[in-house]
Amino acid sequence: MNILVCSKRVPETATKIKIAADGKTIDEAGVQFVTNPYDEFAIEEALLIKEKKRGEATVGEVTVASIGPADAVSVPLRNALAMGADKAIHVKDDAKRRDPAAVAKALARLVETMSPKPDLVLCGRQAVDDQALAVAPMLATFLGWPCVTDIVALEVKGNTLTVSREIEGGSEVVELDLPAVLSANKGLNEPRYASLKGIMAAKKKPVAEVAIPLPEDPTLVRVMEYPPERKGGKIVGTGVDAVPALVRLLKDEAKAL
Repeated sequence: MNILVCSKRVPETATKIKIAADGKTIDEAGVQFVTNPYDEFAIEEALLIKEKKRGEATVGEVTVASIGPADAVSVPLRNALAMGADKAIHVKDDAKRRDPAAVAKALARLVETMSPKPDLVLCGRQAVDDQALAVAPMLATFLGWPCVTDIVALEVKGNTLTVSREIEGGSEVVELDLPAVLSANKGLNEPRYASLKGIMAAKKKPVAEVAIPLPEDPTLVRVMEYPPERKGGKIVGTGVDAVPALVRLLKDEAKAL
């Protein structure tokens, strides 16, 4: 079984985002980019399967793919190779934003060109920059493969996968056959840190540059705006004497009652 992990380069979650001069994208000056955190769960799960800690799979290779600018070679691809992935694929794309449908269609085209084709594709449940939660199910649709999202447990037995996903009020267990697409949620595992040995080895592992035509984005960003500033608080009094005034404000001004 060969595994493909799809990973994305995203701004570090603590980074203060500024809107660029075009009003449609972010200003990348001074922004630190990292591997999308949810993708790290997907990478770790692929490595655990390869190490046969998730079942009885015989794994050939773990490949990590990313669509993005030249810097995507270092983050997330070299990072994934340092964690233990065997090889990486870079689809160069200098666009600052891509619609999830366009990304999923490009990834589907990539899968179709791979030899041998992956039996399992793992993604993070969402990218922390656009929060779309859409690439994995769209990719599965384009491939015609089954898909389970938001998984928190996985067992592999031959060509059969048993996964668990959290739902409101409980959990859901799903069984499906390969080939398949899964998206990883927090709680699936604890991503490992790359060792010094892994970092050094990653420098020698192959990163293939693959030209995949990216389709036109079906949706466009017309404008980006900062959220409105919060108004200052209002002190209506102290103690029990303030309760009537607070109730009135909640009812008449805040419209919360």
